[in-house]
Amino acid sequence: LLRGIGCNWLVCLAVFAAAASTETIGKIAALWFPTMAFVALGMEHCIANMFFIPLGLLTGTDPRYIALAEAGKAAALKADFYSFVAGNLVPVTIGNIIGGSVLVGMLYLAANIKKA
Repeated sequence: LLRGIGCNWLVCLAVFAAAASTETIGKIAALWFPTMAFVALGMEHCIANMFFIPLGLLTGTDPRYIALAEAGKAAALKADFYSFVAGNLVPVTIGNIIGGSVLVGMLYLAANIKKA
């Protein structure tokens, strides 16, 4: 959950910073550095996980991989689709929602609200 919060905080920060920039190089830098940071820190993004984790699950069903696991040359896959959804996708998605809406959206709203 915490890695999901941090990830979407950085992703939304990148989007807002790129939208605020007027130069192309500024937009590229504003997108690159927060995105690089969340990847380097090993944070979780639900959309990225929807690709990478099922890909890993499908790799574990490859006969060549199974033969390597039986020979002791590779680790046997212990994950399944239910553990991916319940143990990863749901908490990461909740964390991404919190990180994007609360830490970025609500703070920007609070900073820019106009008093009547």
